[in-house]
Amino acid sequence: MSSGTTIGASAPVRPGRLGDPTSSLGTDPRADPRMMAVLSPLGLGELAPAGAPGPDTSLEDLRAFVAEVEVGFEGLFTVLAEGAPRPDDVTSEERTIEGPDGNAITLYIVRPSVVDGPLPCLLQVHGGGMVMLSAAGPLYRNWREELASAGAVVVGVEYRNAGGVLGSHPYPAGLDDCTTALHWVDDHREELGVTGIVVTGDSGGANLSLALAIRAKREGWLGAISGVSAQSPYIVGDWPSAHGELASPTENDRYWLNRELFPALSAVYDPGAAHRDEATCWPYRATDADLAGLPPHVVVVNECDPLRDEGLAYHRRLLANGVPSVGKVNLGLCHVGELLFRAAMPDVYLDAVRSVVGFARSLPAGGA
Repeated sequence: MSSGTTIGASAPVRPGRLGDPTSSLGTDPRADPRMMAVLSPLGLGELAPAGAPGPDTSLEDLRAFVAEVEVGFEGLFTVLAEGAPRPDDVTSEERTIEGPDGNAITLYIVRPSVVDGPLPCLLQVHGGGMVMLSAAGPLYRNWREELASAGAVVVGVEYRNAGGVLGSHPYPAGLDDCTTALHWVDDHREELGVTGIVVTGDSGGANLSLALAIRAKREGWLGAISGVSAQSPYIVGDWPSAHGELASPTENDRYWLNRELFPALSAVYDPGAAHRDEATCWPYRATDADLAGLPPHVVVVNECDPLRDEGLAYHRRLLANGVPSVGKVNLGLCHVGELLFRAAMPDVYLDAVRSVVGFARSLPAGGA
């Protein structure tokens, strides 16, 4: 008998909630046990609560909802960052530059204390679905310090969110601020002591990082960007239109993140879905012409994340259009899990640090 499917063998079990609708992070055998040792005592091994504002919710109420969600996320991130070791071989400073609308943009600049020659620069864009969180938070402060300790100059951008405590500034305000920050870094390479500039971000920050490259190509300043490193990108926005294309929103739904949250976030970022087909708002909508000729990318997604498949799809689109792109799946991790568990999973965290910095160090100074 030839090797192959055994007659009478049972069909493979589908992963996550595709195979078992009652599955949660706490019961899914794929979930990393070190991660669950942290999340379970916080009640995050159970399915995330169902329910989120519906499509008829007013923009004012959506913004109020985002403000409540932000408090929870900032609290969780602060708890996760507490007690994590911090490098003692970096120095930090803050600069304030003028934004495109006369607004102030704070830049958090971190570098190794001892520098031997120019270093690559990482323009670090924080997550939060483009509508919440802050670059000043302890989770992102620690992340910048670790990246700098590994051999890069890191510039974190406090861009305008579309909601939350920093105010309501829908698309394209955040992208405009990141564009201004990138131009400032490009103009100050000699002062900063940097060579190439890699734009990097997680979740909503990954959206903005990918969008920056698309905007740079369209506007003719792609030479400012050497590469893009995106972790767990949130790039679809209008989930119903892509729901049939992607498995992970169902497979990993309510694994810490409830997929019903994302239409609410997208409505705050892009009120009335006025830019639903604009690639610099939702990079998942990028055309082949938008992608061809972009600089090298790294796209990292996590196995137990409802956002996983949109990142994988984007990576494959990059490859199909001739863009050098490395795709990576972190097994057993939740959304942006590689950034969350520095104390409990130092090997995973430091591997993520080495990946971002190593990618930046491998690239020439200019863009494509």
